[in-house]
Amino acid sequence: MQTACALTMVRDDAFFLKAWLRHYGGLLGRENCYVINHGRGAEVAALATGCNVIGIPGDAHQKFDQKRWRMLNNFVMGLRCYYQHVIVGDVDELVVLDPEAGGDLKTFLDDMPPNRVLTPLGLEVIHRIDLETEEIGDTILGPRRHVRPAPHYSKPCIVSTGTKIARGGHFTQYPKLHTPEHLYLLHLKFCDFAAYSAAMNRRNAVSAEIGGDIREVGIGRHWFAEARGEDRALFEGFAALKLQPAFEPGPLRRRMHRSWQARGDTGYWEFDRSDYDSQYLLPERFSGLV
Repeated sequence: MQTACALTMVRDDAFFLKAWLRHYGGLLGRENCYVINHGRGAEVAALATGCNVIGIPGDAHQKFDQKRWRMLNNFVMGLRCYYQHVIVGDVDELVVLDPEAGGDLKTFLDDMPPNRVLTPLGLEVIHRIDLETEEIGDTILGPRRHVRPAPHYSKPCIVSTGTKIARGGHFTQYPKLHTPEHLYLLHLKFCDFAAYSAAMNRRNAVSAEIGGDIREVGIGRHWFAEARGEDRALFEGFAALKLQPAFEPGPLRRRMHRSWQARGDTGYWEFDRSDYDSQYLLPERFSGLV
């Protein structure tokens, strides 16, 4: 049985797809990457050459996220028949292994027992536009090294057992919490000011095309123009986050375990996802990792 594959769904987000392909294509091989091409975009298909590209219709429709995660759930369970671990998430989310652990993500998963769900610690890569003037090229970490804790992106996204994943990928019905020490999920939405603005323009256009209010559409509030705010003010606000003296994320993981509990009677499990007003500077060893 193959060790691991990666699965995502994308529509037009070339900036993030390139990073996703560099990362997982390099680690796992493109033959083990599965890209659901929403809208059958020609650019997505071309970029993902060598991957398993699955084209689906891109017609505007309501209950977008519910349908998307219903489909992703079924793909994950099918791929589990052929892979020990299935990594699933949005195209702007990348699972990484701290180089301090030695080896890489694939070798790490080679040694990981199956029949569990792994939850990497979520870190949001932020573009400090007051400090980081270098443009992003073939790597993101290096030009960008500031991150903030992101509990909403500590997602149970590496699956090697039968379970159900909730909409958005935030919860599963697996009752144990596994948070390996050196494993992180990097959320890249805010890693570059220009890329963020371009992506939000596309997403606002999609929500406008679908029509209806947020509940009817069934998609994240951030896709709606009225919830967007002013882009530059948002990025300037990152400077106010309290810079921690050292990169010591252990307490964040311990807090996840302390608050671990059933999510009501839904069958899902959760931990506290309170926001933090802090940020870290990633150690130099992370540069070039993504």
